[in-house]
Amino acid sequence: MHGAENHRTEAAYEPLLQFEMEMGAFLSDWNHCDQLSSFMARMISHNRTDPVRHSNFFSSALNELLEVSFRGGSPDGRIGCAVYRRGPTERVELTFPCPPGQRQFYGEAVAKTRDGDAHARYLGSIATDLAPSREAVLLDLSINFDADVRLGESDPPSITLVVDLPLEGVVR
Repeated sequence: MHGAENHRTEAAYEPLLQFEMEMGAFLSDWNHCDQLSSFMARMISHNRTDPVRHSNFFSSALNELLEVSFRGGSPDGRIGCAVYRRGPTERVELTFPCPPGQRQFYGEAVAKTRDGDAHARYLGSIATDLAPSREAVLLDLSINFDADVRLGESDPPSITLVVDLPLEGVVR
């Protein structure tokens, strides 16, 4: 029964927007992270209660995720991003080629977003890092955006980050 419940829950998300591109092209310019996140945020925020606010929050969160793939991705293969919606929550599924040695890192980093010391770990990382690490970015999404971060199913060498962002109705 539990599997059937998950299937019903997952089916409730409505597809909004997706893109796919060659990872080598994506990695050719850091600005792609900002350009893609800004465009996608404007596209999906038009029918929210406060579209400008929603677009700003979503763009910031998606930009951070894209930067994670930019820093940790491999140039071979394709990057894909799909956005879904269920009520107040936007789901981002980001799939990108990941070097074999990095898969374990992502599994551990995602697990740390659920740890009891996630907040302290996040504060420590932003106090000491000149640039936020990929782990700090995932912690930031979890803490500051109240996001649920997990790994989705994907075939090696790709990895999929699934991030549920309850942006509509969240007061910051």
